[in-house]
Amino acid sequence: MSGQETRMFGFFKQKRREQLREAPFPADWLEIIERNMPLYRRLSEPDRSELQGHIQVFLSEKHFEGCGGLEMTEEIKLTIAAQACLLLLHRETDYYKRLITILVYPRAYVAKGVESLGGGVLLEGPQARLGEAWTDGVVVLSWDDVLSGAADIRDGQNVVLHEFAHQLDQEDGVADGAPILEHRSSYVAWARVLGSEYEQLRADEQQQRKTVLDTYGATNPAEFFAVATECFFEKPVQLRKKHPALYEELKEYYRQDPEQRLAAVEPEGP
Repeated sequence: MSGQETRMFGFFKQKRREQLREAPFPADWLEIIERNMPLYRRLSEPDRSELQGHIQVFLSEKHFEGCGGLEMTEEIKLTIAAQACLLLLHRETDYYKRLITILVYPRAYVAKGVESLGGGVLLEGPQARLGEAWTDGVVVLSWDDVLSGAADIRDGQNVVLHEFAHQLDQEDGVADGAPILEHRSSYVAWARVLGSEYEQLRADEQQQRKTVLDTYGATNPAEFFAVATECFFEKPVQLRKKHPALYEELKEYYRQDPEQRLAAVEPEGP
C-alpha cells in the first residue's frame, strides 16, 4: 500500500469511527450495560456518552467467538466491550490496534502454562485460567468471571480490565509493564514509580504482608501493571492512600480519577 493509499485508508477509517460514535445508542444495549456493569453508574453524563461511542466502534471492529460450547450473544459482547472501553476514556485511541479477536469460554478454562514455585523452580503443566492477552491479536476470557468481575466493583478483581490493560501494555509489541506514554519525558517517572512499587509488592508477598494490590502483580512487571489497573478503577481510595505515587502515575496515564468519581457519586455525610 502506497503512502497516499495509507493516508486515504486512515481518513476513511476515522470518518467511519466518527459516524459510529455519533450514532444513537440502542436502548436495549443500555439496559444490558446498566444491569451488568454497576461501574457505569459512577460515570458522569459526558463520560457515559463517550463510552457509548467507543463501544459502538469496538463492536464494529472486533470479532467475538464463543468457545467450549458457549453461544455468543449481544449481552456477552456488550458486557466485555463496555469494560474494555472504560480504559479508553479521555485519551487518543486506536481501539486496541493489535487486537483482532476476543475468545470467550463459558467459565474458567484449562491451558498449558508455566508456574514459578520460587527458588528458580518452574512447574509446567495444565492450569486453570480466567483470561489471557496474547501479543498476536487475541484476548481470551471466561464469561462467568467477566460477569462476576463486573458485578463487584470494590474487590479489585476484574478480568476484563486486567486483560485489556495487557493489550495497552503490548501496543508497542512488548509485554513489559510500560505502555506507550504521551510524552517521552514521562517514561523516567513511570519506570521509577512502577519499578519501586513492583519491588515493594514482591517484598510484601515474600513476607506475607497484607497488601491493597493483588500479589499476583508480583509475578512480573506486566502483571503488576494489569493488577494495578484493576485496583485503580475498583479500589481507588485504598490505592491512593497506600500508594499515592502509583495512583498519580495511573491517573495521568488513564486521564481519569476514579477516587474523585466515587466521591461525586457517594458524597460524605454531614
